[in-house]
Amino acid sequence: MLMNYLRKLMYGRYGSDHLSFFLLILYLALMLAANLPFLGWLSWLALAVLVWDLFRMFSRRIDRRRAENARFLALVGPVVRWFRMRRTIHRDKEHRYFKCPNCGQCLRVPRGKGKINVTCRNCGASFEEKS
Repeated sequence: MLMNYLRKLMYGRYGSDHLSFFLLILYLALMLAANLPFLGWLSWLALAVLVWDLFRMFSRRIDRRRAENARFLALVGPVVRWFRMRRTIHRDKEHRYFKCPNCGQCLRVPRGKGKINVTCRNCGASFEEKS
């Protein structure tokens, strides 16, 4: 019965997405920071973030909420990709990673081959590196 009520309530509404998840995490971080001395005003800012998040989730203007989420993803996309690449480089012990001096493409070569000539697949530039 409760599930039917929730389904009916959310019918035609936007729901959650990446931006709403980020806003929820921001809300929790602000509430934790508001517990520190002299930062009680952050609880009001956290409340505003929570209200904005709930407004987005219950909104019927799906096209506008999708556009907001697309702008958010375009803004944080390079940061997320950078952190994922750092994590991949840290975990991969069998390869070395180089950045092409011409176009900036990240290139992967096997470790322990000595000095090798690396050719970029993207722009065709060639450079010598120690693997």
